[in-house]
Amino acid sequence: MVQMELRSLQVFVEVIRQGGFTAAGKHVLLTQPSVSRQIKLLEDELGQVLIVRDRNAISLTDAGKIVYQRALSLLGETARLRAELDELAGLRRGELSLGVPPLAGMLFVPLIRAFKELYPAVELRLFESGSDTIEGALTSGEVEIGMLLQPVTEERFESAPIFQDSLALVVPPDSPWAFKRSVPLAALKDVPLILFPEGFTLNDRIAGVCRRAGFAPQITGRSGQPQFIAALVGSGAGVALLPHFVIRDTPGVAVVEIEDAVIDWSPALAWPRGQYLSCAGRALVELAKKEETWRDARTALGQ
Repeated sequence: MVQMELRSLQVFVEVIRQGGFTAAGKHVLLTQPSVSRQIKLLEDELGQVLIVRDRNAISLTDAGKIVYQRALSLLGETARLRAELDELAGLRRGELSLGVPPLAGMLFVPLIRAFKELYPAVELRLFESGSDTIEGALTSGEVEIGMLLQPVTEERFESAPIFQDSLALVVPPDSPWAFKRSVPLAALKDVPLILFPEGFTLNDRIAGVCRRAGFAPQITGRSGQPQFIAALVGSGAGVALLPHFVIRDTPGVAVVEIEDAVIDWSPALAWPRGQYLSCAGRALVELAKKEETWRDARTALGQ
């Protein structure tokens, strides 16, 4: 019964996180009817309606909001309990939850490869979202280690810097800017800009430098997938600001420097200060601190 309750809570949290039953099913490997049954079991057990369903969206009832917050806490505590027990097995089994923003996905490949070569039996659970959302997941215990952008709040998190980069302007290949080495930030004042979804720290950084330059960005669309953003730029839908590492060697677009502003993109691994870090987590951090882990990525940018 306890296992069923935990499973139902996991499914419930994923429904809210994904915004729907079908999308949640893909993440928890259940069909949409099975997801619905799990939610119905949970609602029957608690004697409360938790989710209001309509044709286009779902929303939480007041009871649902309470259960959601408690579920995050309970699942986080359960994950920490498992992590402590898995440590006894000397990394011969277990799992490690890692928060990775979509923009940094390719950057993490060498770290994940090195970790899996040493600890093939440890399952890596990747939580993909923006840095702001990952910060909340770290605090709630959903994620053990996550990538945050520096500077990291030292009072709340311990961290290990892993990379240093900045944003470049990405424009269509037929743009007049495509033939320039750099353009002033103020030139973007009336240009459609493709930004990132809510929960991405870079949104605030971009808005901040634009504000200091005397204008607000004209947002034309949002996406968390860098290759999709590049495709939109290449089609003429707007321009974008992306890390050099992410956009390097991308066909169909031109990359131009911003000549009078530096928008930093320097990720670090972070975890809540004073919180238990599993053996797998500590092993990942130690790998992240090794220069050779990131050598190829830094070489690609001439660092």
